[in-house]
Amino acid sequence: MSVAPLPRFTPEEYLALERAADHRSELINGELYAMAGVSFEHTLIVTNLGAALHTGLRGRPCTTHLNDLRLSVPDTRLYTYPDALVICDEPIFVDDQFDTITNPIALFEVLSPSTEAYDRGAKFAHYRRLASLKYYVLISQAEPLVERYERQESNTWLLTELRGLETTLELPALHVSIPLSELYERIVFREPTD
Repeated sequence: MSVAPLPRFTPEEYLALERAADHRSELINGELYAMAGVSFEHTLIVTNLGAALHTGLRGRPCTTHLNDLRLSVPDTRLYTYPDALVICDEPIFVDDQFDTITNPIALFEVLSPSTEAYDRGAKFAHYRRLASLKYYVLISQAEPLVERYERQESNTWLLTELRGLETTLELPALHVSIPLSELYERIVFREPTD
């Protein structure tokens, strides 16, 4: 028995569909993937992050965007919605609709059990192709743990692991410091179950 091939979409077809859709999807290698729902903790962490970034970037030529600004990685044809991103200077859009950018300096993902492997692996491989990207930050929902990847002059990535509510996420190129106690404000960490 043969299986019908999945439809493949060009970036233009995807953007037309996505702009008319009532739900969000990612485009990965020409294939559409519906985006999963998120938890209460996920949305609270993203909100706390957005507030801290907005405050820290006030007066600078940078903007913070949460969840809904689409990102394109032109080299790999990925279209996705990071949990948060920062753009400095003028945004570069893929077209005249001004809803899909290509030049973030920082990208943030709050890890979910269903997306953690992808966020750490294939998605980061896509993101590394963005010449503008200086920081990729992964934020755990399960414990106070943040992993900051920072692009070095040699185009390698340096990992800094921050563990515990008494630590601070530093983003030197943005002149922003975010205490993990603020990032995880009002988060109740659940005990692991066996």
